[in-house]
Amino acid sequence: MLQASGLAAFRGERLVFRDLDFALEAGGALLLTGPNGAGKSTLLRLLGGLLRPAAGTLTWDGADALADLPAHAQRVAYVGHQDAVKPALTAAENLGFAARLTGGAVHDALEAVGLEELADLPARMLSAGQRRRLALARLVLSRAPLWLLDEPTLGLDAASVQRFGSMLEAHRAAGGLTIAATHLPLPVAEAEELALLSTPPPLAGGGWGEGAAGPLPPPLNPLPHGAGE
Repeated sequence: MLQASGLAAFRGERLVFRDLDFALEAGGALLLTGPNGAGKSTLLRLLGGLLRPAAGTLTWDGADALADLPAHAQRVAYVGHQDAVKPALTAAENLGFAARLTGGAVHDALEAVGLEELADLPARMLSAGQRRRLALARLVLSRAPLWLLDEPTLGLDAASVQRFGSMLEAHRAAGGLTIAATHLPLPVAEAEELALLSTPPPLAGGGWGEGAAGPLPPPLNPLPHGAGE
Protein backbone atom coordinates (compact mmCIF):
# COMPACT_ATOMS: atom_id res chain seq x y z
CA MET A 1 0.00 0.00 0.00
CA LEU A 2 1.11 3.55 -0.76
CA GLN A 3 0.16 6.11 1.88
CA ALA A 4 0.79 9.85 2.00
CA SER A 5 0.26 11.90 5.12
CA GLY A 6 0.55 15.66 5.45
CA LEU A 7 2.60 16.12 2.28
CA ALA A 8 3.75 19.63 1.41
CA ALA A 9 5.96 20.90 -1.39
CA PHE A 10 7.50 24.12 -2.64
CA ARG A 11 8.23 25.23 -6.18
CA GLY A 12 11.10 27.63 -5.74
CA GLU A 13 9.98 29.58 -2.69
CA ARG A 14 6.26 29.26 -3.35
CA LEU A 15 4.26 26.76 -1.34
CA VAL A 16 2.42 24.69 -3.95
CA PHE A 17 0.42 22.35 -1.72
CA ARG A 18 0.24 21.28 1.89
CA ASP A 19 -1.45 18.71 4.13
CA LEU A 20 -2.15 16.22 1.33
CA ASP A 21 -3.32 12.81 2.49
CA PHE A 22 -4.27 9.71 0.53
CA ALA A 23 -3.87 5.94 0.59
CA LEU A 24 -3.91 3.45 -2.27
CA GLU A 25 -4.27 -0.29 -1.93
CA ALA A 26 -3.14 -2.83 -4.54
CA GLY A 27 -5.11 -2.30 -7.75
CA GLY A 28 -6.05 1.25 -6.79
CA ALA A 29 -6.11 4.33 -8.99
CA LEU A 30 -5.91 8.00 -8.05
CA LEU A 31 -6.63 10.89 -10.42
CA LEU A 32 -4.97 14.23 -9.68
CA THR A 33 -7.11 17.12 -10.89
CA GLY A 34 -6.95 20.88 -10.61
CA PRO A 35 -5.98 23.97 -12.59
CA ASN A 36 -2.58 24.62 -14.14
CA GLY A 37 -0.01 25.42 -11.48
CA ALA A 38 -1.87 23.60 -8.71
CA GLY A 39 1.02 21.18 -8.22
CA LYS A 40 -0.07 18.00 -9.97
CA SER A 41 3.26 17.48 -11.75
CA THR A 42 5.14 18.51 -8.61
CA LEU A 43 3.26 15.88 -6.61
CA LEU A 44 4.04 13.19 -9.19
CA ARG A 45 7.74 14.06 -9.05
CA LEU A 46 7.64 13.95 -5.26
CA LEU A 47 5.94 10.55 -5.31
CA GLY A 48 8.59 9.32 -7.73
CA GLY A 49 11.42 10.37 -5.42
CA LEU A 50 12.61 13.20 -7.66
CA LEU A 51 11.73 15.94 -5.15
CA ARG A 52 11.92 16.09 -1.37
CA PRO A 53 8.70 16.78 0.50
CA ALA A 54 8.84 19.93 2.61
CA ALA A 55 6.70 18.15 5.18
CA GLY A 56 4.79 14.93 5.64
CA THR A 57 5.53 11.27 5.02
CA LEU A 58 5.23 8.81 2.16
CA THR A 59 5.19 5.12 3.04
CA TRP A 60 5.18 1.91 1.03
CA ASP A 61 3.79 -1.07 2.94
CA GLY A 62 4.34 0.87 6.15
CA ALA A 63 8.01 1.77 5.57
CA ASP A 64 9.44 5.14 4.52
CA ALA A 65 9.23 5.00 0.72
CA LEU A 66 11.91 7.66 0.19
CA ALA A 67 14.50 6.36 2.65
CA ASP A 68 16.11 4.20 -0.06
CA LEU A 69 15.75 6.08 -3.36
CA PRO A 70 17.29 3.39 -5.60
CA ALA A 71 14.88 0.83 -4.16
CA HIS A 72 11.96 3.22 -4.63
CA ALA A 73 12.99 3.84 -8.24
CA GLN A 74 12.50 0.14 -8.90
CA ARG A 75 8.88 0.49 -7.78
CA VAL A 76 8.10 3.40 -10.10
CA ALA A 77 7.33 3.76 -13.81
CA TYR A 78 7.05 7.47 -14.64
CA VAL A 79 5.68 9.02 -17.83
CA GLY A 80 5.99 12.81 -17.82
CA HIS A 81 4.97 15.55 -20.21
CA GLN A 82 7.95 14.84 -22.44
CA ASP A 83 7.78 11.64 -24.47
CA ALA A 84 11.53 10.96 -24.12
CA VAL A 85 11.68 9.50 -27.64
CA LYS A 86 14.95 9.64 -29.58
CA PRO A 87 14.09 10.78 -33.11
CA ALA A 88 17.04 9.04 -34.81
CA LEU A 89 16.06 5.61 -33.46
CA THR A 90 13.25 3.46 -34.76
CA ALA A 91 10.16 2.84 -32.68
CA ALA A 92 11.48 -0.61 -31.73
CA GLU A 93 14.95 0.70 -30.92
CA ASN A 94 13.47 3.31 -28.60
CA LEU A 95 12.07 0.47 -26.48
CA GLY A 96 15.16 -1.71 -26.66
CA PHE A 97 16.85 -0.45 -23.49
CA ALA A 98 13.73 -0.88 -21.35
CA ALA A 99 13.18 -4.36 -22.82
CA ARG A 100 16.73 -5.45 -21.96
CA LEU A 101 16.28 -4.25 -18.38
CA THR A 102 13.04 -6.14 -17.81
CA GLY A 103 13.22 -9.01 -20.26
CA GLY A 104 10.00 -7.83 -21.89
CA ALA A 105 9.15 -8.20 -25.58
CA VAL A 106 9.36 -5.08 -27.73
CA HIS A 107 6.79 -6.43 -30.20
CA ASP A 108 4.25 -7.01 -27.44
CA ALA A 109 4.73 -3.46 -26.15
CA LEU A 110 4.31 -1.97 -29.61
CA GLU A 111 1.24 -4.13 -30.25
CA ALA A 112 -0.35 -2.93 -27.01
CA VAL A 113 -0.31 0.65 -28.31
CA GLY A 114 -1.04 -0.20 -31.94
CA LEU A 115 2.42 0.62 -33.31
CA GLU A 116 3.63 -2.85 -34.28
CA GLU A 117 3.47 -2.03 -38.01
CA LEU A 118 5.67 1.03 -37.45
CA ALA A 119 8.38 -0.81 -35.51
CA ASP A 120 11.13 -0.03 -38.05
CA LEU A 121 10.10 3.56 -38.74
CA PRO A 122 12.41 6.28 -37.38
CA ALA A 123 10.71 8.05 -34.49
CA ARG A 124 11.20 11.42 -36.19
CA MET A 125 8.58 10.32 -38.72
CA LEU A 126 5.95 9.54 -36.10
CA SER A 127 3.11 11.94 -35.36
CA ALA A 128 2.80 13.58 -31.95
CA GLY A 129 0.12 11.08 -30.95
CA GLN A 130 2.22 8.15 -32.13
CA ARG A 131 5.20 9.39 -30.13
CA ARG A 132 2.97 9.60 -27.07
CA ARG A 133 1.84 6.02 -27.66
CA LEU A 134 5.48 4.97 -27.95
CA ALA A 135 6.21 6.58 -24.59
CA LEU A 136 3.27 4.72 -23.03
CA ALA A 137 4.54 1.45 -24.52
CA ARG A 138 7.36 1.54 -21.97
CA LEU A 139 4.75 0.89 -19.29
CA VAL A 140 4.02 -2.49 -20.86
CA LEU A 141 7.70 -3.39 -20.52
CA SER A 142 7.95 -2.17 -16.94
CA ARG A 143 7.56 -4.44 -13.94
CA ALA A 144 7.13 -1.49 -11.58
CA PRO A 145 3.99 -1.72 -9.42
CA LEU A 146 3.48 2.07 -9.26
CA TRP A 147 2.66 3.98 -12.44
CA LEU A 148 2.98 7.79 -12.22
CA LEU A 149 1.46 9.42 -15.29
CA ASP A 150 1.41 13.10 -16.23
CA GLU A 151 -1.33 13.87 -18.78
CA PRO A 152 -0.94 10.37 -20.31
CA THR A 153 -3.63 10.75 -22.99
CA LEU A 154 -2.47 14.12 -24.31
CA GLY A 155 -2.59 13.99 -28.11
CA LEU A 156 -4.21 10.55 -28.31
CA ASP A 157 -7.20 9.74 -30.50
CA ALA A 158 -10.23 7.85 -29.19
CA ALA A 159 -8.95 4.41 -30.27
CA SER A 160 -5.60 5.01 -28.58
CA VAL A 161 -7.32 6.12 -25.37
CA GLN A 162 -9.23 2.82 -25.39
CA ARG A 163 -6.00 0.85 -25.80
CA PHE A 164 -4.51 2.80 -22.94
CA GLY A 165 -7.53 1.95 -20.83
CA SER A 166 -6.89 -1.74 -21.49
CA MET A 167 -3.29 -1.29 -20.32
CA LEU A 168 -4.51 0.33 -17.11
CA GLU A 169 -7.02 -2.45 -16.47
CA ALA A 170 -4.37 -5.15 -16.89
CA HIS A 171 -1.95 -3.31 -14.60
CA ARG A 172 -4.55 -2.87 -11.88
CA ALA A 173 -5.80 -6.46 -12.22
CA ALA A 174 -2.25 -7.61 -11.47
CA GLY A 175 -2.23 -5.52 -8.27
CA GLY A 176 -0.53 -2.44 -9.70
CA LEU A 177 -1.20 1.11 -8.55
CA THR A 178 -1.83 4.09 -10.86
CA ILE A 179 -1.63 7.80 -10.09
CA ALA A 180 -2.38 10.10 -13.01
CA ALA A 181 -2.54 13.87 -13.37
CA THR A 182 -5.06 14.86 -15.99
CA HIS A 183 -7.34 17.57 -17.36
CA LEU A 184 -9.15 15.02 -19.53
CA PRO A 185 -11.41 12.10 -18.67
CA LEU A 186 -9.42 8.89 -18.36
CA PRO A 187 -10.69 5.33 -18.94
CA VAL A 188 -10.17 4.37 -15.30
CA ALA A 189 -12.97 2.60 -13.46
CA GLU A 190 -13.61 3.22 -9.76
CA ALA A 191 -10.75 5.69 -9.42
CA GLU A 192 -10.40 8.03 -6.47
CA GLU A 193 -9.85 11.74 -7.10
CA LEU A 194 -7.56 14.21 -5.37
CA ALA A 195 -8.35 17.80 -6.37
CA LEU A 196 -5.49 20.23 -5.90
CA LEU A 197 -6.19 23.93 -5.43
CA SER A 198 -4.51 26.69 -7.40
CA THR A 199 -3.77 28.32 -4.03
CA PRO A 200 -3.09 26.10 -1.01
CA PRO A 201 -5.06 26.72 2.19
CA PRO A 202 -3.93 29.84 4.09
CA LEU A 203 -0.94 29.34 6.33
CA ALA A 204 -1.49 29.73 10.03
CA GLY A 205 0.85 31.90 12.06
CA GLY A 206 4.12 33.35 10.88
CA GLY A 207 7.12 31.97 9.06
CA TRP A 208 6.39 29.15 6.64
CA GLY A 209 3.17 28.21 8.37
CA GLU A 210 1.90 25.04 9.99
CA GLY A 211 1.67 21.65 8.34
CA ALA A 212 -0.15 18.59 9.61
CA ALA A 213 2.87 17.60 11.69
CA GLY A 214 3.87 21.10 12.81
CA PRO A 215 5.71 24.08 11.32
CA LEU A 216 6.77 23.79 7.69
CA PRO A 217 10.52 24.22 7.10
CA PRO A 218 11.93 26.65 4.54
CA PRO A 219 12.02 25.35 0.93
CA LEU A 220 14.38 22.45 0.31
CA ASN A 221 16.62 22.17 -2.70
CA PRO A 222 15.79 19.38 -5.16
CA LEU A 223 17.57 16.07 -4.82
CA PRO A 224 21.06 15.96 -6.33
CA HIS A 225 21.06 15.43 -10.11
CA GLY A 226 20.47 11.78 -10.87
CA ALA A 227 19.18 10.84 -7.42
CA GLY A 228 16.19 8.57 -7.70
CA GLU A 229 16.34 8.45 -11.51
